[in-house]
Amino acid sequence: MVFSSHLFLFYFLPASLVLYYLSPRWLKHLTLTAVSYVFYGWANPLFVVLMFGSTLVDYLCGLALAGQLRPSRWRDPVPLLRPKYPRTRRQRWVLAISLISNLSLLGFFKYFNFLASNYTALVESLGLTGMGLENALKVTLPLGISFYTFQSMSYAIDVYRGDAPAIRNPIDYWCYVAMFPQLVAGPIVRFKEVADQLRERAHTVEKFVRGIAFLGLGLGKKTLLANPCGKVADMAFDAGSVGCIDAWVGAVAYAFQIYFDFSAYSDMAVGMGLMMGFTFAKNFDSPYLSRSITEFWRRWHLSLSTWLRDNLYYPLGGSRKGPVRTCVNLALVMLLGGLWHGASWNFVIWGAIHGLVLILERIGRQRAIFGRLPAFAKVAVTFAIVCFTWVFFRAADLPSAVEYCRSMLGLTSPQSGAGLIGGLIYQPYYVVSMLLTAVVVWACPQTWDFTRRITCTKALWITAVFWLAIVAMTTQEFNPFIYFIF
Repeated sequence: MVFSSHLFLFYFLPASLVLYYLSPRWLKHLTLTAVSYVFYGWANPLFVVLMFGSTLVDYLCGLALAGQLRPSRWRDPVPLLRPKYPRTRRQRWVLAISLISNLSLLGFFKYFNFLASNYTALVESLGLTGMGLENALKVTLPLGISFYTFQSMSYAIDVYRGDAPAIRNPIDYWCYVAMFPQLVAGPIVRFKEVADQLRERAHTVEKFVRGIAFLGLGLGKKTLLANPCGKVADMAFDAGSVGCIDAWVGAVAYAFQIYFDFSAYSDMAVGMGLMMGFTFAKNFDSPYLSRSITEFWRRWHLSLSTWLRDNLYYPLGGSRKGPVRTCVNLALVMLLGGLWHGASWNFVIWGAIHGLVLILERIGRQRAIFGRLPAFAKVAVTFAIVCFTWVFFRAADLPSAVEYCRSMLGLTSPQSGAGLIGGLIYQPYYVVSMLLTAVVVWACPQTWDFTRRITCTKALWITAVFWLAIVAMTTQEFNPFIYFIF
């Protein structure tokens, strides 16, 4: 079930909101948890069992960190417990159990097939035919496992550090992990950001109206901007052979698609959270206005970049242990960030390129990259670098990515018939869609800012966008959010 579908928008969401608001205060979290499990199990009920097991482990770890493993009644009026400090050896072991269980779960389901295929390729290259693992086991990747394992880990980490108290009420914790707005594609909601909201939050008309605005504009981003750009990207990347200009157009189209696709999901998640009284943090801050790759990572997928910064980069030493260690830390974080997105050498290379540019900027080579360019030119150069790296996200495999990059650099001779791709990607509908997307990227306010105050004029704009998005949705083929696969 995806947000941009009639089933979700006209049946599941209204029914969920009605059940939520009809429930008494003490029952709201149980209601939200129940509908969230229905949402998550819609594709495969077995995924629910996996998430429940992960959630149970971290809930018990939280109680252990707080020094009370005995769960109380779910209607207990004192839902939060403060852990005991200073941290003990027992607490460190409990945190290790949480981290190992989550990372093992993520590692098995996300990377087993990748490791097995690489092992098979290695042993066959050594002539050891028949010792591969290609037929041993095929693992299906559960939806959103990268998001809910990171979110669940953040609970144990925040409790261990004292940034938030542990939850005694199991339903509250189940609700935190399973909330359907952000369950399968983020944003990664840190526990310390919503701990107080789980205990008490306001349900106001202003929040609900702003939530509708986020939902409508997010749906517009998905169906009116991301999907048409995605068609252009698909035609360019699937062509097999493209000229230099066409390759760049395809890469730019994919850059637009992935941004508006993911930011659309984040907007809709934030909007539905507001409808239920929750305020989630902003996940994007106009990343394509960045003047460097360092700035790009301060604006792109903020929930992931801050999670990696706080829970990986800083524990590794950050920039406190000298320039060499700083460069190593940056490289490790970006390589692991690439692997988090997917089990493929393409994602490793994507992370490596970003890590290399971050290192060059950190050691003072930013001037070598950008020189004394004016601000708009720095934005253009940064966007070009980002577009080039997105090729490794979109290409089917590493050879395809390398060949596409060669086309972008003008290092290949397009095959006969490659010019026909222009007749497809330069159709008026796609050209107008790309131009409109560019205007929204570089000239329009962010949804977060646009919805701070809803005037009558803004309400008309939002309504128009919403209904145009509904119309477009009825004519488009099934096109799930890109980040569902991560």
